[in-house]
Amino acid sequence: MSSTSKKLLDESQLIEKLSRGNPSAFEFVVREYGGYLLSVAHRFLKDPDDAQDVVQESYLQLFKNISRFRGESSLKSWLHRITVNNALMKIRKDTKLNTVLSDQPLEFDNSDNFDENGKRLESTQAISISADEVYSNTELRTTIQQHIMALPVAYRNILLLRDIEGYSTVETAELLDISTASAKTGLHRARNKLKTLLEHSEH
Repeated sequence: MSSTSKKLLDESQLIEKLSRGNPSAFEFVVREYGGYLLSVAHRFLKDPDDAQDVVQESYLQLFKNISRFRGESSLKSWLHRITVNNALMKIRKDTKLNTVLSDQPLEFDNSDNFDENGKRLESTQAISISADEVYSNTELRTTIQQHIMALPVAYRNILLLRDIEGYSTVETAELLDISTASAKTGLHRARNKLKTLLEHSEH
């Protein structure tokens, strides 16, 4: 049996045990994914206690709704989605969001060109920092994280969802309850604001 098949089998067994309310299965999930989910929550929430609360709520939802899990994604991906959604709900509850990303018609600049996945085709204003540079440079990573958290909430959320968490434009729009057009425009503006902050920090 290949390692991939074994991994899939192991996860299916884990789901079965979770569905039966097996305590050891719940403990395994908390131990296996706790640090990862907390990191995800921290990217959206400044307060560590809020991030912890979001993760705890995500566990509760997992345990309560495990029977609805259909295996269309991995358990880790499902937990990621639950945690992100809970973080966004927490932000909506505690913050009056900037209306810049409200679901109203937004005009694009003439230079804004996107492919069907919402990726900008025109790159002259893009941030010229690769993912490898970010992850290999602790100081750079910390600086970028600080600047992302300094963005207005609406911009921060859309940038995190698209560029950090890897959601598509359609998924981002669904999570933020906005149109895909608003998601595309908001992402462009968020990237430019982050680029400006990064440029200013270099001087």
